Amino acid sequence: MARAMFEYSKTILKKVSFNTDLFCRELEKALKRLLPHEISELAIWLRKFTSNKPELHSCLRLIN
Repeated sequence: MARAMFEYSKTILKKVSFNTDLFCRELEKALKRLLPHEISELAIWLRKFTSNKPELHSCLRLIN
């Protein structure tokens, strides 16, 4: 079940990446739902996903 939540969170983040506010809000929700090791995985994925989306870099402060 937890792995499904991780994949679901990535899917939602991809879908809302057009809007910085939505992206940050959904990232906050994901961080509350996921397990600590999944948050580490999500951080790696986020760095890769946002590498060509500088407008989303401000949301990465949430994972530190």
